[in-house]
Amino acid sequence: MHQKEKELFSELISIVTRLRGPQGCLWDRKQTIDSMAINIAEEAQEVTEAVANKNYTNLCEELGDLLMDILIEIQIAQEAGLFDYEQVLTGAREKFIRRHPHVFGDVKVNNAEEALSVWKKMKEMEKENKNSRS
Repeated sequence: MHQKEKELFSELISIVTRLRGPQGCLWDRKQTIDSMAINIAEEAQEVTEAVANKNYTNLCEELGDLLMDILIEIQIAQEAGLFDYEQVLTGAREKFIRRHPHVFGDVKVNNAEEALSVWKKMKEMEKENKNSRS
């Protein structure tokens, strides 16, 4: 990621923290894990509609809305002591790398279908590992 994107991402987290803080937005402060899940689903649907309509200006806006809702959801979870931004980002980073051994490891693929097959295999292995630990 370039420095500008890092700064913007950090600023977004600061904005969300302020929105949820004592002097923040009454609406944002009222939100819960459950209410934000509903908002996230609605924003995801709006992303889908923008793609279907090939309205890329709207897609850009809707992706921003979805990102903001996701960041608010993480902030609420952090406030509740459930998990924090670092855990979400670390988990995502590890999953992206783990599910793409054909990019970050030595697995070879010849086409997109094989890449998807590897991804599905890695996902299934993760499920099996979770089930064996439970």
